[in-house]
Amino acid sequence: MRSFISETALSRCARQRFAVCAVWATVLTAASAGDDFTLPGGWRGSVHGFGQVNYSARPNFEPSPEGSGLGGDGFLLGEERIQLKLEARSTNGLWSVLAKPEFFHDAVDEELGAELREGYLDLTRKSWDVCVGRQILTWGVGDLVFINDVFPKDYAAFFSGRPLEYLKLGADAVDVNFQSDALSAELVVIPAGLFTPDNLPPPSRFFEFDPFPTLPRETEEPATTVQNVETALRLYRTVADTELSLYAYHGFWRSGAFKTDDPAAPTSVIRFFPKLAAFGASARRSGLGGVWGAEVGYYDSLDDRSGTNPAIENSQFRFLVTYQRQLAQDFTGSLEYYGEWMQDYAAYRRSVPAGFPVRSELRDLVGLRLTKLLRYQTLKLSLFTFYSPLARDYFLNPEISYNFTDRLWTALGGNIFGGPSSSFFGQLDRNDNIYLAVRYSF
Repeated sequence: MRSFISETALSRCARQRFAVCAVWATVLTAASAGDDFTLPGGWRGSVHGFGQVNYSARPNFEPSPEGSGLGGDGFLLGEERIQLKLEARSTNGLWSVLAKPEFFHDAVDEELGAELREGYLDLTRKSWDVCVGRQILTWGVGDLVFINDVFPKDYAAFFSGRPLEYLKLGADAVDVNFQSDALSAELVVIPAGLFTPDNLPPPSRFFEFDPFPTLPRETEEPATTVQNVETALRLYRTVADTELSLYAYHGFWRSGAFKTDDPAAPTSVIRFFPKLAAFGASARRSGLGGVWGAEVGYYDSLDDRSGTNPAIENSQFRFLVTYQRQLAQDFTGSLEYYGEWMQDYAAYRRSVPAGFPVRSELRDLVGLRLTKLLRYQTLKLSLFTFYSPLARDYFLNPEISYNFTDRLWTALGGNIFGGPSSSFFGQLDRNDNIYLAVRYSF
């Protein structure tokens, strides 16, 4: 008999998380005081940040007798997290430093951890800006759809109910920006050995299709060689009130591919990262009572241009059309249509092993976002959805959030998946979850 999460587990989770987060927020608020201060050499510094409680659970999870901790009670996520935002600026304004270290307690895996969300040195001189270190990079015009944004993503965080900002991972890169009236350019270089893959939903927490459920996993990252330096270039300017951009990238498929160590008698599954070159363009401008955008991209699968290796993604042509407008006072809506057209499809069909699901030549998504603000814009009701007319799978993300003060907010929402078991969202159907986040900023 299926049952809701036990009252004991929920109350234990709530007591621990709110108590710890309240202590962290109080201590760090008192320590930082929120004001700028002087550093040696005349630099000005500041300390800000937030304390956050965030957990999500499957509402109809059947507890496992062997399970332990929150994971055994159906939780996908259960953590307290503190982020410090440390900034310093030189007297002349040319140099700045930013670091965002995070410290967290993961109650699902029952462990403590720390990581650097962002950390970089920035130099600004007239038309030039050079940023070196770990940084969040965002390109393109899509809403949760990425064509020319080739930088790392954290899909596990997004699907388990963490705040939207955690969908993006930091890249360890050198980012050079040059701006002029004629043409502006941005060049991103990620040195070999600093490759960051996408973080996919892990089998240890998510139910999903796995052709080798009993085999251990290994990761084989790109070798540290000159040939494996990642480069991404964006050229952009505004023409006739239209923001135009051209893109190019040489690197790797960040989601990776999977192969066995021995096809005849496999003992492990290896995640590796085939080479990729991508080229694209985007446009965005106001019109038709709102803002519209379009984006295209060609993905050249350098390690499998013939499309005969079923483990590696075939080359693809990707396209997107998006439109956003205000529907009423404090009520906005956006609509987008996205497609992936697989190249060399006949070769792909011939190479798919027996028993594996066969993908369609065209994968499409219709995205809809509705946002309504109430109570002097302190209460936000939002709904984001994806639906594929071809695959007939879907994803729903309703959310309600409330700002108690400028420093304290909470959000309650859900992630709902559905569709045929062979489809992208359909295979995640058993991972429907309800999430709660509470954040106090200082």
